[in-house]
Amino acid sequence: MITGVHTMFYTADAVGLNAFFRDKLGLQVSNTGRKLVFDLPEAELDCQPSDNTGENGPLSGTHVISFYCDNIHTTTDHLKSKGVIFKGEIEDHADRFITFFKVPGDFYIQLSQLKYK
Repeated sequence: MITGVHTMFYTADAVGLNAFFRDKLGLQVSNTGRKLVFDLPEAELDCQPSDNTGENGPLSGTHVISFYCDNIHTTTDHLKSKGVIFKGEIEDHADRFITFFKVPGDFYIQLSQLKYK
């Protein structure tokens, strides 16, 4: 039986990204002796349709990792006070609010507030 989901980020700055998750996002960490593994509080899985052209969304096989929070405005303000950089404004989508924050390794991760929770 499935008991959870393990997610991975490949990055040019693993040390910096680990510190970011621990120090900026406050994620709890388990030290496996070889690498840091972060305990995540909750997860959900969502399957989205794809027309497989890339014109109306991601191609089939694309996967997205999105952190979510209870109040995206409060959370982004808190993270900005810790020096976290955001790309663009908070967008209002049908079932969630979405924005993206920059992490070590020079890429962005999605942050959302779910409207249905």
